Amino acid sequence: MFLIVGLGNPGLDYAYTRHNAGFMLADHLAYAFGFPDYKSKFSSLYSEKTLNKFAKVVIQKPQTFMNLSGKAVSQIVSFYKIPTENIFVIHDDLDLSPLDVKIKFSGSNGGHNGLKDIDKFIGTKYWRIRIGIGRPLSRDQVPQYVLSTFYKDELSDMLPKVFTPVCRNMESLLFEEEKTAVISKIIQEIKEVK
Repeated sequence: MFLIVGLGNPGLDYAYTRHNAGFMLADHLAYAFGFPDYKSKFSSLYSEKTLNKFAKVVIQKPQTFMNLSGKAVSQIVSFYKIPTENIFVIHDDLDLSPLDVKIKFSGSNGGHNGLKDIDKFIGTKYWRIRIGIGRPLSRDQVPQYVLSTFYKDELSDMLPKVFTPVCRNMESLLFEEEKTAVISKIIQEIKEVK
């Protein structure tokens, strides 16, 4: 089994904010692969589908607010007994330029409160799909910045420049043992669109 977790905050007020980049990509993946409508359980909205004829994949959007994402993730991991190396967490990243993407296994949470909480519950040995949102000029502006909405041109760029390349390669990223080549392909496709 595999788990794709999109991080964000629940509710319409946060729908297109920078902190909800994880929710947005999770929704796009669910749509692109024809997942059924989300169900409500595990302090989350979640959907599951068998992909590649053999592997069950769960897409999860914790509804606990960003800073408390760990409990929701641990509930679904425990219920389905998903190994942490099969977990992919999608989240916004202040340290990447807007619409840049990095994919890595394990490592530091980089000060991201959603990852910090997940680390407390399941450890750090999971995959991260980091979506760049840039950083404001002043550190004091960070809380307000991450909860601000994307500009219209950023939203219109996100589908072709980020979501489409990730979706096109997501099955390979999940199922292929050698992920380095898949990650390089995704990053290259994103660069080519830009």
